[in-house]
Amino acid sequence: MVNVTANGTQGQSDVRYNYPALLLGVPLILVIILGNVLVCLSVFTERSLKTATNYFIVSLAVADLLLAVLVLPLYVYSEFLGGIWTLNTYICDALMTMDVMLCTASILNLCAISVDRFIAVVVPLKYNRNQFSLRQVVLIAATWVLSFVVASPVIFGLNQVPGRDASICKLEDDSFVVYSSVCSFFVPCPVMLLLYYWMFRGLRRWGASRKSTLLHDQRCFSLGLRGSRRQRKTGACYLVRGRSPTEACPGSLPDNRVAGTPEGQGLDAERPDRAVENGSQGRSSRIGGSGRSQRVSGRERKAMKVLPVVVGVFLACWTPFFVVHVTRVLCASCDIGPTLISVVTWLGYVNSAVNPIIYTAFNTEFRNVFQKLLCCQT
Repeated sequence: MVNVTANGTQGQSDVRYNYPALLLGVPLILVIILGNVLVCLSVFTERSLKTATNYFIVSLAVADLLLAVLVLPLYVYSEFLGGIWTLNTYICDALMTMDVMLCTASILNLCAISVDRFIAVVVPLKYNRNQFSLRQVVLIAATWVLSFVVASPVIFGLNQVPGRDASICKLEDDSFVVYSSVCSFFVPCPVMLLLYYWMFRGLRRWGASRKSTLLHDQRCFSLGLRGSRRQRKTGACYLVRGRSPTEACPGSLPDNRVAGTPEGQGLDAERPDRAVENGSQGRSSRIGGSGRSQRVSGRERKAMKVLPVVVGVFLACWTPFFVVHVTRVLCASCDIGPTLISVVTWLGYVNSAVNPIIYTAFNTEFRNVFQKLLCCQT
């Protein structure tokens, strides 16, 4: 991917075209556009997918879609020419601004999704899954505003430095490279990892609490059965002629449950089957009291199975990109060639194509809607 000329000088007439960049870039753009358009259409056309969490996925898809439409075509064109920039510097500055902004927005949307799922797992009773709340609007808006703030210095003239080489389109200010890398990756990434760690820990605690609750309910239910059997035997003792109930079965029942008194009529002592029934109802009510929390946590527990894939692919795609760029700025003696920079840049862009697969392929509803959209079914 390095420009090589016959006489050692760079010029558009003797450029050796980089066809692998074209063969990789065009399919990548098409895959990103197709995948993210399907994500947006699925959420906006399918009523069951119009949930709060899926709107975060739409925001992520919009960032990746804009990256494929506004940034990647010019980047692929430049790579095809061997890294030579043939357009004016203003278009280059606009390209750099959109590149930094949309890559930052993509990463921050991933972080916002982790915040939303953290709330759904840790405080499920305060999480509204079916409505787009103010908190989620603020999260998505903050993601885009912060992304623009990070990238805005480029469009406002930061790249216009004296002696700039117009044949190369890149970020001219090394301090901005470090600043944007910290804001776009080195801060959001640890935050996202910590949130996922707390989510896993919360799920483990939920699992342990649920197990102890089920054991407690089973124990109470078995004690209720034993009590009903004991009460049945007590009722038989009351029929002994010539002896009072307390003499026949001392300490078995309180005075208000003595057979033959008005207070004792119709109680569970005379109806063991009703005692069993009431015990079952009490067990169901205890489970149902926290049922909403358990249902929400159960759904989130299934969704969290894909998180190792999400985090792993995210780190594999973006960590080399930011590490290489920051190392190139901070380490003057490090030999980092243009080939390595191109490879890690392509790897970061690939993440925009993988995001729809990660967040939708593991969801049965998304898969079904994808199939209907691709087959033009209603």
